[in-house]
Amino acid sequence: MRLDARRLTDALAHLERGDWQAAHEIVQKDEESPLACWAHGIVHLMEGDVSNARYWYREAGRAFPKKVSIEEEIRTLKESL
Repeated sequence: MRLDARRLTDALAHLERGDWQAAHEIVQKDEESPLACWAHGIVHLMEGDVSNARYWYREAGRAFPKKVSIEEEIRTLKESL
């Protein structure tokens, strides 16, 4: 199921508050959209599960950042919505 922009915005708001669990509940429903997959990768970065984060970055078609900044990733994702 592809998430609409409103649901992705909701997930992003959870990420900005540091609530990766709530964001995960939303983004795990969409394994097709590159933006949702990217958000899913950020969720796993916040969780500390780097190998799973790498998987979701690949699914999103994004290079995994060499120097991870969760705040920067969230900001860039927000700009992409």
